[in-house]
Amino acid sequence: MPGLVLEGGTFRPVFSCGVMDALLDHDIMFDYVVGVSAGITYAISYLSRQRGRNLEVLRRYRGDSRYFGVRNLPHDHSIFGTDFVFDTIPNQLIPFDWETYHRYKGRILVGVTNAETGRAEYLDGAKLDRTCTMLRATCAIPLYFPAVQLSGGTFYDGGVADPIPIVRSLHDGNRKNLIVLTQPKSYRKALTRGLKFAAHALHRKYPAMTETMLARPGLYNDTVCLCRRLAEENPADTVLLQPDAPLATFEKDIKKLEWGYEMGYNMTCDRIDDIKALFV
Repeated sequence: MPGLVLEGGTFRPVFSCGVMDALLDHDIMFDYVVGVSAGITYAISYLSRQRGRNLEVLRRYRGDSRYFGVRNLPHDHSIFGTDFVFDTIPNQLIPFDWETYHRYKGRILVGVTNAETGRAEYLDGAKLDRTCTMLRATCAIPLYFPAVQLSGGTFYDGGVADPIPIVRSLHDGNRKNLIVLTQPKSYRKALTRGLKFAAHALHRKYPAMTETMLARPGLYNDTVCLCRRLAEENPADTVLLQPDAPLATFEKDIKKLEWGYEMGYNMTCDRIDDIKALFV
């Protein structure tokens, strides 16, 4: 069984939206999907077979202050309007097809970071509730979002502890994988001043998170190297897709977001025979 492995990146996974819409256009549905943050959040519309839904949300609401802006801080304690994004949009404005989603028979893993342990955990996406609590958790970037309470635990963005969950997919027995990254080949994550500040800001309440966040650049770079090695050493078993040029994490220009989407869509079409071969 091939796996679909998805990196996050806030608005960078618009590239992944293009990838998944191309998969839908070629009637390719993976039976195993694992991802973190916006990567797995956008994948939910792939699993409900709602082609174009993610791009429609961005076109209509990326510039809406209810979606992203400081006015959300008093209510959501975040610059993202979490209730608007995870409840109002899917349940009222651009309806999510819950019925089709729940008919999906494969395995969906939503990566999160346990705030108490600093370790990655993987939630069963089939149990997604109507207010998308586990998606709020996997997108809860430290300092940008408050931690999310779920199933007796406290969680942050899954990309903190496991930014590209290829090891989880391999551990679950998926020898073949389509890996979708959202940074270009030249990218290497660095331990920035902002990351250090965020890590130490959490130290008093969640000391394990500090260690995990400071280790994240090294883990990310090592995982990217693993992905490339898998793709180079056995291309029949691993297809790796990533943008040719960088996309801004908090990109607000709709034209640039559309460009990122088209890049993902066209790249997938170019590699469609390789992707289909994963199922052989």
